[in-house]
Amino acid sequence: MSDQPQESLPTSKVARAARFAKTGFKVGANYVQHYAKKAVGADATTAELHQANAEELYGTLSEMKGSVLKVAQMLAMEKNLLPPAYAEQFRQAQYQTPPLSGPLVVKAFRDAFGHSPSEVFDEFDPNARQAASIGQVHFARKLGKDLAVKVQYPGVGASIQSDIAMVKPVALRIMGLKEETLRPYIAEVEARLLEETDYKLELSRGQAVAAKCGHLPHLQFPAYYPALSSARILTMDWLPGQHMKEFLATNPSQEVRNQLGQALWDFYQYQLRELRQLHADPHPGNFLFSTTNGGTVGVLDFGCIKDVPALEQQQFLALLDPATLADPGRLESLLTEAGVLRPGDAPALREMYLRTLTQSLGLVGRPFREDTFDFGDPSYMQSLYALGDDLMQDKDLRQQREPRGSAHFVYLNRTYVGLFSLLTDLGAVVRTVPAAA
Repeated sequence: MSDQPQESLPTSKVARAARFAKTGFKVGANYVQHYAKKAVGADATTAELHQANAEELYGTLSEMKGSVLKVAQMLAMEKNLLPPAYAEQFRQAQYQTPPLSGPLVVKAFRDAFGHSPSEVFDEFDPNARQAASIGQVHFARKLGKDLAVKVQYPGVGASIQSDIAMVKPVALRIMGLKEETLRPYIAEVEARLLEETDYKLELSRGQAVAAKCGHLPHLQFPAYYPALSSARILTMDWLPGQHMKEFLATNPSQEVRNQLGQALWDFYQYQLRELRQLHADPHPGNFLFSTTNGGTVGVLDFGCIKDVPALEQQQFLALLDPATLADPGRLESLLTEAGVLRPGDAPALREMYLRTLTQSLGLVGRPFREDTFDFGDPSYMQSLYALGDDLMQDKDLRQQREPRGSAHFVYLNRTYVGLFSLLTDLGAVVRTVPAAA
């Protein structure tokens, strides 16, 4: 796939549907070719089919950008939902996709401010430093300050609902799921995506989180500049540091890794326990790591914030409490309160859910049962993904068409799996006691 800047972007519902339909046709043709080969006894592995379709899909999603690419980015974090070829391709969306060309960036500024970026800033680099799903980031200077300027791709907000309706059938086929199973996930994704396209909302959230979490050690938050921002352009401080992949290539010491991991752990624990709110997009592209002061984490992108209702917060923390797993009666009561178990369930069904949740909580809650936890041992995340694979293949679970439990848990679970993945990449040893208020 080319890294050359895009000169145009399909923004209308018809244009985006036509582009995706072309890809759907190609994916379908790959399936036909795959099964035709198998029918005549030729070699045709499922891995080859997934690789061909993953490359085709990612190329299209990168061109279309917006919500369809954001879904790919999110699915890359949910590695147990995807065949490896798709997870590997979609993981590219966490760091870099082909940027928009200079004329499209200038048009966005003229639409927002009536001026070109060179007129708004003292200095503006027309080449994007990073391009992702919803927007791309440029380096700028004004009044001696180094600034990061995020420019949203045109038509993103208006296309979200139609994009999700368009991509859903393909996602269902790739993951082998029924629509009923995916519905709460898609509904939550749609709600958060709509919020992410509102840069004025992101600005206010970024300021609020920085004010509430600024006392936590070894974290850095950018200042935002409302006069240089709009609904589709967001200007903030340019933070020092490197993204995960580049930072790890510098071979930081274990002490630095531990301090960075501790800062992330304390940040997320404080958000959940004290604020009932989460930075719910913990993929590597949203953090900058440096060795400053023994290790500092720069936190970016507050477009995806999950407000956690008090009831779901209490239930989530209670389910992670080590005492819950040791008390089957308490666990059953909590699962009933959360709507996972229902009074009319047949005994065999109730037993299946209890068995499955006991196994899942035993693994997911393991870091909370120890004073310190070594995320540097990759076997933990491997076990977590293997459990996901097993649950996806469980025939009894797959037969349960109606999702259970609160949809709010979708982002709670996703956030903690993303956090655990970051800590594993860092290889950090973390004190897992709750952060002080």
